[in-house]
Amino acid sequence: MPGPIVSHLEWRGPDLARDQSWIHTFAAAENAEIDAAFRAFKATGMGLDDMRAADFPLPTVAPLIAKARDALEKAHGLFLFRGFPAERYGTDDLRTIYWGLGRHFGTAVCQSMRGDFLGDVRDIGVDIRSLKGRGYTSNAELTFHTDSTDVTGLFCLRTAKAGGDTRLVSSIAVHNKIARERPDVLETLYQPFWWSLQGQEREGEQPVYQQPIYAVHQGYFTCRYIRAHIMTAQRYPGVPPLTTAQSEALDTLDEMARSPELVYAMRFAPGDIQFLNNHVTYHARTEFEDYPEPDKKRHLLRMWLSVPNSRPLPPSFGKIYQDQRPGAVRGGFPGHVAEPRFSTL
Repeated sequence: MPGPIVSHLEWRGPDLARDQSWIHTFAAAENAEIDAAFRAFKATGMGLDDMRAADFPLPTVAPLIAKARDALEKAHGLFLFRGFPAERYGTDDLRTIYWGLGRHFGTAVCQSMRGDFLGDVRDIGVDIRSLKGRGYTSNAELTFHTDSTDVTGLFCLRTAKAGGDTRLVSSIAVHNKIARERPDVLETLYQPFWWSLQGQEREGEQPVYQQPIYAVHQGYFTCRYIRAHIMTAQRYPGVPPLTTAQSEALDTLDEMARSPELVYAMRFAPGDIQFLNNHVTYHARTEFEDYPEPDKKRHLLRMWLSVPNSRPLPPSFGKIYQDQRPGAVRGGFPGHVAEPRFSTL
């Protein structure tokens, strides 16, 4: 039987609130350096698809980015930069700035069939319960989940009129709470479930696949959990219905993830840039109400990143993480277009 995971990456919400080592507020000189890198790149006339890290020079900020990347594996599994003056720039310029920072963090992977390597988290009226529903294009509440990538980066441009708050929880802490309080369901979470690709499959590719939620490989724990994708798979012919044990295990995971003693709640501010290690962290979002004016609506930019210090993964996670070696470029969904895109259409 699986048991509790011993890891420095296990934390609880109140502890995270007291420990501010995972937050860095940009100093004026650091913001000026980012601005100078942006203007230097813009002067080259290059497109974002041609940008290398060297084309966005950050002599003092790049070491801070490396520190943040290390923290995803060596500290809390998350990091937050605050204090960037997003209000001084237009949306297209913020895309360039965020992409430049991301080039120092890791390698972006595609987020959807649209081919978006730089995506927009905004409400465009998508029903997340549909076969192709994706939560980042709706205003709906998103329950605790992971993204299909090693690292998720979110850059807040504007907040909602109401709601849209972020919830974070250590998936190792959730795992261990289940191990202590409901060990009868833990083993089920290490066994395969049927998942849907949510319409991201290529022509001729099966729209469903099997994968466990929890795994330990070469001494490294990993979790991937998106209940909506598991429930959508139930609509496909040939997919067996969830067993009583599977349904109970999912309900238990959801219940434990919402535990007040585990959850850290926060609200983004414009200019915040958050990075999460999806193998050890769940995130959630409350439902939000937008402003009616288009230029005031809630808007975040998102990157899915492979990073050079990522952990080895088990073969059972191979459908999404095609290369399970540590540090490999992996994850995401295949784009169905010829060229990379830097917005979500």
